[in-house]
Amino acid sequence: MKVYFNNSCKICKAEIDLYKKEKIDEINWVDITNNDQAKIETKKDSKELLRRLHVEKNGQIFSGAKAFLLVWKNIPKYKFLYSIFSLPIIFQIFSIGYEIIAFFLYLKNKKQIKTN
Repeated sequence: MKVYFNNSCKICKAEIDLYKKEKIDEINWVDITNNDQAKIETKKDSKELLRRLHVEKNGQIFSGAKAFLLVWKNIPKYKFLYSIFSLPIIFQIFSIGYEIIAFFLYLKNKKQIKTN
């Protein structure tokens, strides 16, 4: 499983660093900052990559709240978050909350997008 995240966003980096400390061999952490290979692998442009967390698993790309569920499901210490946030009604609220927070983080960090 590959997790595509924005390492230059301080908030994003802090959260991902917590997950990385668990040293899960099955997770490959990929910084999307100025990463053309990430664009090719995900078939997403810089804006889309910067806008949400993305996970590639079994050839399929998951974004946003669904991506977080996959991360949590694959880290034993955080699996309880998967159990809670995957419940249908809670997932809907989580998805909306994630989109709001992700939007503001995107606005804060969108200067990273290369203009060619």
